[in-house]
Amino acid sequence: MDISIIVPLYNEAESLPHLAEWIDRVMLEHGLTYEVVMVDDGSKDGSWKVIEGLHASNPAYRGIKFRRNYGKSAALNTGFAAAQGDVVVTMDADLQDSPDEVPELRRMIVEDGFDLVSGWKKVRYDSKLAKNLPSKFFNATTRHLSGIRLHDFNCGLKAYRRDVVKSIEVYGEMHRYIPVIAKWAGFSNIGEKVVQHRKREFGVTKFGMNRFINGYLDLMSIMFMSKFGKQPMHFFGAIGSLSFLLGFVAFVLLIVLRLCGRIALTNSVWFYLSMLFLVMGTMLFLAGFLGELVCRNSTTRNQYLIEKEL
Repeated sequence: MDISIIVPLYNEAESLPHLAEWIDRVMLEHGLTYEVVMVDDGSKDGSWKVIEGLHASNPAYRGIKFRRNYGKSAALNTGFAAAQGDVVVTMDADLQDSPDEVPELRRMIVEDGFDLVSGWKKVRYDSKLAKNLPSKFFNATTRHLSGIRLHDFNCGLKAYRRDVVKSIEVYGEMHRYIPVIAKWAGFSNIGEKVVQHRKREFGVTKFGMNRFINGYLDLMSIMFMSKFGKQPMHFFGAIGSLSFLLGFVAFVLLIVLRLCGRIALTNSVWFYLSMLFLVMGTMLFLAGFLGELVCRNSTTRNQYLIEKEL
């Protein structure tokens, strides 16, 4: 199978028939074998009935329905597990992503050798205050921290080699950082393509302003896990040791000054600060130690991605 198209959706019953018709036309024009995996993330508007109708008329359409709304990351991760195509393409169901982009995205994977190609909605039709400006700031920060030179990390239109989606796990709200997760897994050949962004024709956006707060928290989590996920002592132990050392040196100096009659020990704010540093250092060191124990007993501690084997 040439292409698997993963479509996560939530309350998009009106747009699904138009999207399916558009996908069918593009695939037929380019002679591509394909499947469309629609993951219904707990919709309440009859989206699943539409998916059932699409499957009945065309077996290339497959459906997965969640019992409740789990979020886009869960929908994508489930779709990745079900995908069978050599190239996997993700797109949103709201018709803002154009299926006409799919053949070129596939070509960049197959012929140009990219592991992942991310869409870049260079011209957007969203509200500048609500989406454009926050997105630019978010993308700039992610570029700086991850070292991946993409302009639009959160674009729903992406293409992957099959090996990529079978080697990564997307959870929480990590769908924004799939390029970062892929790079962390060893897939560093990441490309970008300018894609068309269309105005929403049906329904309303499903994302609120809280996604920006959650997005940065998830980014910090991703960056921490990529560097210290298997060696938590390297992070907590280093900071804890430094804190304990500062507290210990300060405490010794205070004891010397007290013996010399220069200060009243318990009346000095520096005494309490030194004790605070000692306690913090001990707790951070113990956190790193406990993290190492958890990692050592983890079944995935020594699971590494093997590219080739003879």
